[in-house]
Amino acid sequence: MIKRRLTMEKGFTCALVRLVTIASLLLFNSASYAKNVIFFLGDGMGISTVTAARIFAGQAAGATGEEYDLAFDQFPHLALIKTYNTDAQVPDSAGTITAITTGEKTRIGVLGVNSSVERDDCAGALTNTLPTLAELAEQRGMSTGIVSTARITHATPAGAYAHSPNRNWESSASTPDEAEALGCRDIAAQLIAMSYGDGLDVIFGGGRREFMPIEADDPEYPSRPGLRDDGRNLIEEWLAANSKRQYTWRGEEFVDWLSAADPVDGQLMGLFEPSHMKYEADRQRDPGKEPSLKDMTALAVKQLAQNEKGYFLLVEAGRIDHAHHFSNAYRALTDTVALSDAVQWAVDNVDLEETLILVTADHSHTMTISGYPRRGNPILGTVETEPGKPLLDATGAPYTTLSYANGPGYKKQRPNLSLIDTKAPDYQQLGTVPMPAETHAGEDVAAFAAGQNAGAVRGVMEQNRLYDVMYDVLIND
Repeated sequence: MIKRRLTMEKGFTCALVRLVTIASLLLFNSASYAKNVIFFLGDGMGISTVTAARIFAGQAAGATGEEYDLAFDQFPHLALIKTYNTDAQVPDSAGTITAITTGEKTRIGVLGVNSSVERDDCAGALTNTLPTLAELAEQRGMSTGIVSTARITHATPAGAYAHSPNRNWESSASTPDEAEALGCRDIAAQLIAMSYGDGLDVIFGGGRREFMPIEADDPEYPSRPGLRDDGRNLIEEWLAANSKRQYTWRGEEFVDWLSAADPVDGQLMGLFEPSHMKYEADRQRDPGKEPSLKDMTALAVKQLAQNEKGYFLLVEAGRIDHAHHFSNAYRALTDTVALSDAVQWAVDNVDLEETLILVTADHSHTMTISGYPRRGNPILGTVETEPGKPLLDATGAPYTTLSYANGPGYKKQRPNLSLIDTKAPDYQQLGTVPMPAETHAGEDVAAFAAGQNAGAVRGVMEQNRLYDVMYDVLIND
């Protein structure tokens, strides 16, 4: 059972965050004395997801839920963020992360290249790349890291280091031969041969299959071979490039790294699943005992903080998005709460006088909260006006507080929800429009900030302006 704290118990943390931020601004009056950025991104964590997760966490703690606060709800600075891509009203994760990590909005589906590059245009991508915050930090001798519960080659973590006209070119198998002939490298290959500094210092997430050849069986699931069709084992190549580098796929070895009194000497890579990591709700059943998002964040900070020049860390809760696409609110909310736990760890353990903590989403989803449920009504339950008394729709049937505007939860004939446990982890919320996968949504998302330069997060902002907020902390000439 994950430990939850009620709002009153977190009041001291809230006050401390505000006091430290105000003191920092008064003492330094700029971001020029800061040096660290921890950037948290909840993939698909729209405002309705934040609200529902807040209630979900509060109810898990035995309260009515609405009064509960997630860790970043306590942050003193926030803004609404416009998420559109240059060619899309409703965006995808590749175009949005490019806006955040490079300062330029771009097209849907491309990574680290400007908006002149069309999808699949390898030649255009080679001449229109955009430097990322992680690359700029590496150039300045800072430490850098990425943490994700998704594949580490997936759009958001790849936004720290990759430049590709197609976000799906994750391995040699998914990259067209003609593109490789022109000089375009797959995303996994770009990660292990980053041409800035000594490359990323911490790499934690899923996605082993993108780095392993089809001739090699996965160490955790022997029946699942790698995906690469070029015969390369990129994990072995990454290790061979520097004798101090260390790699693991085992949770036990990760725990040894985390619990050691001193940071590990050298760069670390942990790839804990062939594809995406487990949902938080399913993590305890993983045979490899993969770590939590909070623990990956803790070890990443422990490693990166050794560098006196500072660090840039991107932490993604990537599976919020995946659960929404499946119209499964339970897993989307549990992964949002896991992100909150990671943010709380950062607030409790880093120096906000020299660190910016920024929390946002890349886009929203179509989940809505509706129907006039009573105060404290189970957020995953059917709408009730009082316990045991459901509120019925126009057809005389009960309905849930959470639903989706579209997705695989659509039913031609609605089931009788009085006979179904809508709070069960596998329950799929109903959708209005039939779709094989629920889609992203286009409304603004929220950004929350604490620490140095947090005051720059305010009002209604274009998504690419978040780059400037972080740049002014890292690149403080």
